[in-house]
Amino acid sequence: MLKIIDTIEMALGTLRGNILRSVLTLLGLVIAAATVVAMMSFTEGLKVKLSTDFAQLGAGAFQVQKWPAMSFGPRDWRKIEKRADLTREQGEALRELPHIKAVSIEEYPHTPEKISTREKATKQNVDVCGGMPDYAEANGVTVGTGRFLVSTDIELGRRVVFVGADIADRLFPDEEPIGKEVRLRGVPFEIIGIAQRKGSIMGQSKDGFAVIPWPAYERTFGKSRNTNIALVATDPADVPVAIDEVVAKLRKIRGLSPQDENDFDYYSNETSASLFNDLASMVAAATAGICLLALLVGGIGIMNIMLVSVTERTREIGVRMALGARRNRILSQFLVESVALSFAGGALGVILGGAIALSARALFEVPAIIPTWAVLLSLGLTAGAGLLFGIYPAARASKLDPVEAMRTE
Repeated sequence: MLKIIDTIEMALGTLRGNILRSVLTLLGLVIAAATVVAMMSFTEGLKVKLSTDFAQLGAGAFQVQKWPAMSFGPRDWRKIEKRADLTREQGEALRELPHIKAVSIEEYPHTPEKISTREKATKQNVDVCGGMPDYAEANGVTVGTGRFLVSTDIELGRRVVFVGADIADRLFPDEEPIGKEVRLRGVPFEIIGIAQRKGSIMGQSKDGFAVIPWPAYERTFGKSRNTNIALVATDPADVPVAIDEVVAKLRKIRGLSPQDENDFDYYSNETSASLFNDLASMVAAATAGICLLALLVGGIGIMNIMLVSVTERTREIGVRMALGARRNRILSQFLVESVALSFAGGALGVILGGAIALSARALFEVPAIIPTWAVLLSLGLTAGAGLLFGIYPAARASKLDPVEAMRTE
C-alpha cells in the first residue's frame, strides 16, 4: 500500500513540476470531457422539459392529420401534398368505434390571425380554431375562468370565443375579459372563457390560441377543405387499440387497398416522446464522434508528452534501477502519471462542461440538467485514454538498461 501511495505522490510531483506542459497536453481531453457533460446536460434537460411540454394532448388523446405533425428525416412532400383531405364526415364516422370516447373535428386558417378590440390588438400570431366541445378534452385545455364551448353554441352558431391566457393578458390586462367583445377579421365575438396558462415549448408560447364554434368559423373564414381530427380513447391504456381502429376505419372510408400506405398521419404524446428520443440519439451519436476524436487527439498528446518525459528522465530511471527499483515499479509510476494527467484533464473538462450548461441555463433559460452518469462517463473515458496511451511510454521506460540509462547526459 505504501508503495502505491509513494508511486502516486512521485507521479503527481512530476506533473506539478511541468504544469504548463501538462496543461497544454490536457486540452484534447478537456474538450472531450466538456463536450460529453455539456451536450448530455442539454439533452437530458430538453428530454425532461419536452416530455412535459410535448404532452400537449389530453390524457388518452391522439390526432389524425393530412400533414405530418412533426418528423425528422426526409419526407416525400410532393406525395404528401397529393393526399386527399380529411373531411368532417370522415371525423364523424369515427364516433361509432368501440374504443373512441370523444372526437374533436378542427378547422384552422392557413396562417395565424390577430384578435382586436377598439383600442388594442394582438400580433398576427393567434392560432384560431373552428372547434366543438370535445376540443378541450382532446387538446388538454383546462378552463381557468368562464366556460368552454357547449353543444348549444354549435347548434345556434353563436359568435363566442374561448381564448388562451396570452390573449386575455394582452387585450384586457386590467379588467375582466369575460363578456367583452373582440373582433376576428372584423366580425364581433364575445369572450366566454379563458384557459389556464399552459406555458411555452422551446420558447414558443402555448397560450396564444382561440377556439370558436365551427359554424361561426366557416361564416367568418370560409369552409376549410381539410380538417384535423383529435380523438380521445375510452382509457389511456386503450390508445394503441383505438389508433388501430381509427386507421382501419379511415383506410376503408378513403378507399385504400391493403397494399396502399396510409394517406394520413397520426400522432400521440408517446409519438412526440419517441421522435424526441430519436433526435436525442442523433445528438448522442454526434457527441460520441466529437468525443472520440478529442480523446484520440488528447491520447496522442499524452503519449507524446510521456515519451518526452521518459527521454528527459532516462538518467533518473537508470539511477533508480541501480538502487534496486524493479521494472514493474517504473512501469507503474509512468502509468500512474499518465492516468493522473488524463484524469485531471477529465476533471477540468467536467467543470468546464458543467459551467457551460449552468451558464446557458441561467443566461438563456436553456433547460440543462447535469446527469451523474455523464460526469462519471467523462472521467472514466479520460482516465481510460490515459491508461491506454500511457502503456507504450511506461513499458519503454521500464525496459531501459540501467547502465546505459545512467550514462545518458
